[in-house]
Amino acid sequence: MASKPLYVVIAVAGIAAASAAAWWYQHRPTTAPDATSGSTTSAPASSASGGANRAPVVEVARVEMTRLTDDAQAVGSLRSRQSVMLRPEVSGRVTRINFRDGERVRRGQLLVQLDDQLPLAQVQQARAELSIARANHKRNQDLVGQGFISQRSVDESAANLQVAEAKLALAEATAARLKIVAPFDGITGIRTVNVGDYLKDGADIVNIEDLDALFVDFRLPERFQGKLQPGRQALVQIDALPGRRWTAVVQAIDPLVDANGRSIGIRGCIDNRQLQLRPGMFARVTAVFGERDHAMVVPEEAIVPQGNRVFVYRLADGPDQDSKTAQRVEVKVGLRRPGQVEIVQGLKAGDMVVTAGQQRIQRDGMPVRMMDSGRPGSGASQVAGAGPAPADPASGAASAPRRVLASQVSEAAPPVASGSRPEHVAAGPNPCNVAKK
Repeated sequence: MASKPLYVVIAVAGIAAASAAAWWYQHRPTTAPDATSGSTTSAPASSASGGANRAPVVEVARVEMTRLTDDAQAVGSLRSRQSVMLRPEVSGRVTRINFRDGERVRRGQLLVQLDDQLPLAQVQQARAELSIARANHKRNQDLVGQGFISQRSVDESAANLQVAEAKLALAEATAARLKIVAPFDGITGIRTVNVGDYLKDGADIVNIEDLDALFVDFRLPERFQGKLQPGRQALVQIDALPGRRWTAVVQAIDPLVDANGRSIGIRGCIDNRQLQLRPGMFARVTAVFGERDHAMVVPEEAIVPQGNRVFVYRLADGPDQDSKTAQRVEVKVGLRRPGQVEIVQGLKAGDMVVTAGQQRIQRDGMPVRMMDSGRPGSGASQVAGAGPAPADPASGAASAPRRVLASQVSEAAPPVASGSRPEHVAAGPNPCNVAKK
């Protein structure tokens, strides 16, 4: 029992000795043979150079100038500029149909005729009564001048004449209601009636659509109410017609904000004289508020937010050609796009900013090194604008692709086809810029 404390003391001493030996092995001074004397001396210069090589490696990108568009995306639906469902005001039987389905019609054109034999007979009767009333009134006027009748008889005949005229107007109006005409220029839909059908008042006959101009109705959050004004443009894309886009002119903005969604209704007009679009189509709308041709942008990875402030690390000249100095700069950001952020204040075009490795920068003004161009994902390959990064000869794998800005994409990508085809251009003024009749 007395030897147990002795074992504990020996074990503790052994552990302490092993720890001391390990510490000495890790912190032993490095020596190098002297070229002249052959003796081993310490190399403080090597340790100094090793401290310089321990500068963190970061990825960088340049501040680029590009064109930015201030816009907002929304979804909407296409509507006809004018649309109506023709319905009879009185009951009657269809005797004639003067249009074909999908045919263009003109304003005032007779489309459907209901049976008007009885109303026309009433019109003839009213005309006969009006003729008698006129003759009586004229005769009474002659007699009263000769003193054969009183003025009262003349007044009664004048009232009877007015009643006859009113009966004739009523009979003609009743007969006219049996003729259904086009209220405006447009294209008819598919009719639901045939000759011989008996229609009650209010029954659907056919719809007429004015397709020369289409309205696109969409909604935007209320925060955009001060940016969008009538006369501005919006780009419209239709899922049913991919790869094409149309330009809509904002016609009106609803003064009432929807209390449920806190959004405002907006109506734009699209020139559709080529009849490529149809009412009811689903539309993706990009409302354009403004454009800036010389906007400075940086990759969004370069942004370092801290509370309500935004910083980036800008690289300045370092102590040698292989290193740079990282300076933390407060910036003011503007528009944001996928992968890009606009810098309004704090940087200038051509500055280098850190896009990866900000957590390695421990203090402002710390030396850093940019990633070599021969390594995958290097900062030099991202800054350079010519082609993808070369493949690593050791591994045979291709390097990470360089960062491509929006301005470079717009120049390389093929243009999107516009809404109008060059082989046919509709004549006449733009229906979205003229007053509706």
